[in-house]
Amino acid sequence: MTGLALDSPAAAAEEASLAALLRCCVREVAGPRGLVWHAEPYVLLRVAGILLRARVYGGLALRFDGPPEWLEDGRWRPLSVDLLVRLVERELGEAADAANEEFATQVGASREAMAALVAARRDVPPPADPWLASEQGLVFGHPFHPSPKARGDAGWLRHAPEAHASFPLRLLGVRDDVLAEAGDTGPLDGLGAAPPGYTLLPAHPWQLDLLAAELAAPLADGRLADLGSASRASVPTSSVRTVYEPGIDRCLKFSLDVRITNCVRKNSWYELAGAVELTRRLAPVFAGLAERFPGTRWLPEPGYRSAALGTRLLEGLSVIVRASPWSVCPPGVTPLLSGTLAATGDRPADPARWWRAYVERVAPPVLDAYLTHGVVLEAHLQNVLVGVDAAGLPVEAVFRDLEGAKLVAGRHDLAGLPDEVAAALTYDEEGGWNRVVYCLMVNHLPEIAARLAGPDPGAARELWAVAGEVLAGYAGSRGRPRRLSDLLAGAPLPAKANLSVRWARAADRRAGYVPVANPLAMIS
Repeated sequence: MTGLALDSPAAAAEEASLAALLRCCVREVAGPRGLVWHAEPYVLLRVAGILLRARVYGGLALRFDGPPEWLEDGRWRPLSVDLLVRLVERELGEAADAANEEFATQVGASREAMAALVAARRDVPPPADPWLASEQGLVFGHPFHPSPKARGDAGWLRHAPEAHASFPLRLLGVRDDVLAEAGDTGPLDGLGAAPPGYTLLPAHPWQLDLLAAELAAPLADGRLADLGSASRASVPTSSVRTVYEPGIDRCLKFSLDVRITNCVRKNSWYELAGAVELTRRLAPVFAGLAERFPGTRWLPEPGYRSAALGTRLLEGLSVIVRASPWSVCPPGVTPLLSGTLAATGDRPADPARWWRAYVERVAPPVLDAYLTHGVVLEAHLQNVLVGVDAAGLPVEAVFRDLEGAKLVAGRHDLAGLPDEVAAALTYDEEGGWNRVVYCLMVNHLPEIAARLAGPDPGAARELWAVAGEVLAGYAGSRGRPRRLSDLLAGAPLPAKANLSVRWARAADRRAGYVPVANPLAMIS
C-alpha cells in the first residue's frame, strides 16, 4: 500500500478500510494473544486460525507496503475487507461468547463513505485557506479504527468536510425567557439579527433536520423562531460538527446526533458548563506554558448558547464558541492540522531538523501540563494544529477541544461544581497519564515520524533518537521524574482499543488500552 488508488474510489476505500482493520487486528486481536510475528519484510499474524501477512514499515504507525494476503491451501492470496471482517467476527465472537450483528454493517458503511468522499473531492476544489484545506484533508480517518468514516445518517455527504463542503448555517431566534447561555457568547450576534425579545442562535442544518419532530412545538408556539439561513457559508472542520464561521472569525462546535467513529457527537449539558469552566481555569495554565515553551497556543471556548427547552433540546441546539487558530497565530505563521500532515504531508528537505522543531513544539507542553499543572491535554492528531513559518518549519503548537482536556483529580479544587460537571472534568492520576501518553506517543508522534521516514528503518531510528534527545532534555529540567524516566527507558505504551470498544458497543469513555512497543526502546 504505497499509495491509495485515488483514481478509483472503490479501490481506495477498500485499501484504506483493509489497512485500518488489519492494524486493529495486529494491535488488539492477534497481538495480545501472542499471535504476531515479524519476519522481515513481513508481519505475520493469526486471526481465527488463519495466517495473514503484509509488508510493513513505520513502527507503531504500521504502514503497509503492498497488499495484505492470507494463506489458503499453501498459497498466499489477496486479503479482502469482507474476509477480514468474517475472521474478526469469528475470533471475537468466540472469545467473548457474544456476537455483534452491527459490526460488518459499520465497517461496510465506513468503506462506502470513503468511496463517496474520494469521488466527491474530484468535483469540488479545496478551500483556498491552507488551514481549512488541511482540516478537510482527512479522507480516510483514524488509522487504527475499524470503521473510521461510518456516519450513520443519509444526509452526511453534503455536510462532510472531506468532500470540501461549505454551507450556510441556519439561524433561530430563542425567546429571551427560554434562553440558556453562559460565558462570552457575544460573537454569535454578529451572524444576523433577531427580532425584539429574541436572541440569535445559529444551528447546524443537519442537526435541525435530525431534530425536526422535537422542534415543531416550540416553533409553533413562538418559543423559537426560524430566521432562515445565514447570508454566507461556513466551513466544516475535521470533526464534522465544528465549523469555521469566517464572518466572525470563530469556530462553532454544534451538537450532532450522529455516530461518528465511536461516539454520538452531542454536547452534553455538563460538557457545556465544563467548556466555560475549563476555559477559565486553563487561561493561567496556558499562560505559564507559553512563557516556558514559546510557541504554545490554545483555542479557548469562552461561552455557549442554547435554548432551555428540556435536556434534549438544550443539548441538541447548543453551540460552543471557540477561538479560531488565525486569531492566536501571529502574521507569517500558518496553522495546519497535524492529522493531515501525518496522512498526506510533504517530506521536508531536512526531515531531522523539521522533526526536532515539531517535537519541541508539541511534546514538552503536553507533558508539562500534566506534571506541573495536573492538566490532561488530549493531544491526538485531530486536536493539534502546528503553526509553520514561511519556510514550512514548525514554530507553534495550537491545542484545542476542551471536551478532551481534563483535570487530574485531587490537584484541583472543584468544590461548588455540580457533581456531573466535576466528574466529566477529571481523570484520576493513572488514567490521566495513560491518556496523555497514548495521545502523544502512540496516536500522534509515530504517525508523523512514519510520514517523514517512509520505509527507511535507518531514518526512523534517527528521528526517534532526536525525539529522545528532546524528551530527555525536558525530563532533565524536571529532575527526571519516574514517569518520564520510564518513558525514556522504553517502557511499553498504552494504546486505545478502538476495535474492542466498537465490538462491545460501549461508550468511548469506557475504552481500554493494550500495551504496545515504545519507539524510544530502539534507542535506549
